[in-house]
Amino acid sequence: MTSTSLPVAGVLLAAGLSTRMGQPKQLADLHGRPLCTYAARALADAGHDHLLAVVPPGEVGDRIRAALSGLGFAFVVNPEPGRGLASSFRAAVHALPPGLAGANFALADMPLVTAGVHRALLGAFRDSGAPVVLAVYGDGVGAVRAPPHVFRADLLDAVKETPDSDHGPRSLIAAHRAEAVTVSAPPGLLLDVDTPDALLAARVALPAG
Repeated sequence: MTSTSLPVAGVLLAAGLSTRMGQPKQLADLHGRPLCTYAARALADAGHDHLLAVVPPGEVGDRIRAALSGLGFAFVVNPEPGRGLASSFRAAVHALPPGLAGANFALADMPLVTAGVHRALLGAFRDSGAPVVLAVYGDGVGAVRAPPHVFRADLLDAVKETPDSDHGPRSLIAAHRAEAVTVSAPPGLLLDVDTPDALLAARVALPAG
């Protein structure tokens, strides 16, 4: 089993095509800042040992790199983001350095997730050594499992084999469900900014400044 005393990477998946937004959502204005900077700063402030952002090719990717400048991220391009979110997971795993205990995958379009949520995931991972640590928003029958998720290093090769899809490696999570550890997060943090209406909701939910 991988030692959980080894480094853990924080991965920002920021290569989506924004088909429902009508503009690159990663760069959408949220109180004067690009949307992706909120998720990026939460990762950067959580104590990860390595930071990696997956970006699309071309001008949009260049602008995301510029927006995240100074936060400590390395970058990798997903050359085919149209193949879905799974392709960004694969691009990330191929670019991660050796010697990790695991990697924490977060979405660039979830601006309400805090550094505290990431720290709780990292703490649960280091305490348990579980193959998967999952964020769960809310309690009871209405609870929703959604990123960020931590995968132990020995599972990352399997992430490389994830087929094209618009979600992460669900089959891998399902295969390790019995061993997975969950971390509760407030349901109000669960917001994917995929549409203009969701961006308006984020502007209401987040304080300006």
